[in-house]
Amino acid sequence: MTAIKIHFLGAAETVTGSKFYIETPQQNILIDCGMFQGIKKLRSLNWDPLPIDVSQIDIVLLTHGHLDHTGYLPRLVQQGFAGDIIGTSPTLAITEIILKDSAKIHEEEAEKANKEGYSIHEVALPFYTIKQAEQTIQRFKNKKEGEWYDLSTDIRYRFNYNGHILGATFIELEINGKVLVFSGDVGRKNDKLLRNPKKPQWADYLFLESTYGNKCHPEENIEEKLIYLIKETIQNGGTLIIPSFAVERLQTLMYILWTLYKRNKIPNIPIYVDSPMGNSVISVFERFSEWHKISLPELRNIFEHINIVTSYRETWEVIDNPAPKIVIAGSGMVTGGRVLTYLKQLIDNQNTSVLLVGYQAEGTRGRQLQEGAHEIKIFGKYIPVRAGIFYDQSLSAHADQSELLDWTNEIKNIPEQVFLIHGEATALDSLRVKIKDVYSWRVKIPNHNEVVNL
Repeated sequence: MTAIKIHFLGAAETVTGSKFYIETPQQNILIDCGMFQGIKKLRSLNWDPLPIDVSQIDIVLLTHGHLDHTGYLPRLVQQGFAGDIIGTSPTLAITEIILKDSAKIHEEEAEKANKEGYSIHEVALPFYTIKQAEQTIQRFKNKKEGEWYDLSTDIRYRFNYNGHILGATFIELEINGKVLVFSGDVGRKNDKLLRNPKKPQWADYLFLESTYGNKCHPEENIEEKLIYLIKETIQNGGTLIIPSFAVERLQTLMYILWTLYKRNKIPNIPIYVDSPMGNSVISVFERFSEWHKISLPELRNIFEHINIVTSYRETWEVIDNPAPKIVIAGSGMVTGGRVLTYLKQLIDNQNTSVLLVGYQAEGTRGRQLQEGAHEIKIFGKYIPVRAGIFYDQSLSAHADQSELLDWTNEIKNIPEQVFLIHGEATALDSLRVKIKDVYSWRVKIPNHNEVVNL
């Protein structure tokens, strides 16, 4: 390959902010366009201008709809991007929901910070507005999974089913006969909702996520944990709060709780889902039934079993209700959303239980709770943590180390280079060593904003 440059603009040396910019003589392509999340050092990167000429990007290809892969799109458009944003139909449907919800949260948090005076800035500004999100959505164009599409005479791409969340794919980008594989986020086998990920067959250059590159998921039984916590919640007259990612995790939890009730494993305890974005994603599951394993009749039975909270007034009614209950609310890393309102009111109560059910990035409130924080800061105030904090990794939507190795085991050639991305330092290095030991492939861990010539 000649004159091909890869810019690692995000998810390099960290989990969040996925952005990979490919410069070629014919087309300039951005793979994913995510926000940084977690510690302040990472979040502040969102406000920095990208070290490229954004107006020169011809097209954006999205692996899936999660915020850390799509949340920077409105900023990109504001900076001069004028091309198409391409993904599978469910990916674009989820991205639309996430961008609108995120914009609404940005606007509300800026307004609240200005009203209550807890911003360090003279005037707190939203990262982007609902109007800017809507302008971005107008650039969406969907493509089918499993089919090749030409960008030029020498460049084509294909989306391949990858589990993880509805619509998620890995991307094969063929440039001058060389195949670049961008893993996106690799899903897991035997997922309760999704089919098994497809596997790449050829990769001259492999860009591989490493979220759990240093771990194998424990054989935890989420059903037993939920049965125990629900019994405790009923006995104590408390509340079980489950911060949840609105896409996939929330629907998985709903499915598990429904099946436990159907099998008489738990009583008919009220279950409240308080996530406007999650509620919207439910309709995406109904629209794209070919992307998941649950039948439409069963989906409707599950939805009828759950109480959907549709307004902020109802949120407070749920909080004020003294009866034992389960609350599933966004966000999954406790970085924002409705779950903050519940935790602010209830986390100082020893009859409250909090179950964390997904990856908690460095610097998030979820990570603080997971690591035993005695207090957390919500809306500018420190709240003591007296609730029981529990953690379960079995619902992780990310492949672990052994599953990542399994995902790569059908690649027929020896890649010229493997780039490890989307991981924290220990995960990246552990997976680097493992890949070299198992496959003897060349492995590189790129730095943030590093530019590599292929």
